[in-house]
Amino acid sequence: MNQSAESSEPGFWDVRYASGKTPWDFRGIPAALKGFLSNSKPTTALIPGCGTGYEVAAFHAAGWEVTAIDFSPVAVEQAKAHLGPSGKLVVQGDFFAHDLGEHKFDVIYERTFLCALPPTIWTNYANRMAHLLRPGGRLVGFFLFGDEPEPPPYPLTETQAKELFSGHFVLRRDDAVVDSLPLFAGKERWQEWERNAGKDL
Repeated sequence: MNQSAESSEPGFWDVRYASGKTPWDFRGIPAALKGFLSNSKPTTALIPGCGTGYEVAAFHAAGWEVTAIDFSPVAVEQAKAHLGPSGKLVVQGDFFAHDLGEHKFDVIYERTFLCALPPTIWTNYANRMAHLLRPGGRLVGFFLFGDEPEPPPYPLTETQAKELFSGHFVLRRDDAVVDSLPLFAGKERWQEWERNAGKDL
């Protein structure tokens, strides 16, 4: 079974959300995100691969103008049910192709999105993030490092992270994570990558 190909398709995730087999779902707000929200001025944020939407609610409650997107219809349905009236903030679509307008975001939040993507499209991820962030904006969140014999998830190495982001970003923060789920224990880091100022993409 080619899981690498499958994990880039909505159906792969529909089955897992529908069955409740979602060991990556924190079902709450991680401590590092709580700290970030309490110490940041609310502006605009994008959450790709938002899943069931717990972080959407957290950004919204903290006063952010937030947009979230996921390409799994089942995940979006569950997010809208969880969020209630705030479900309108969630868009069903392909992050790499969906028209998000000309708006540039101040923050893009990462959690379990990059590590769900086959490495063959990681460069597309980095370029898309850089395109959607304003110069000086930040890609923040949880990044998975280490080894995984049967992906997904697809962890980064330090070298891969540097190669992936150094063209558009500067690493401004890199902290250990204290409350990872068992699936990610000892492998997650909270990082904040600042989009290079200069020529817009």
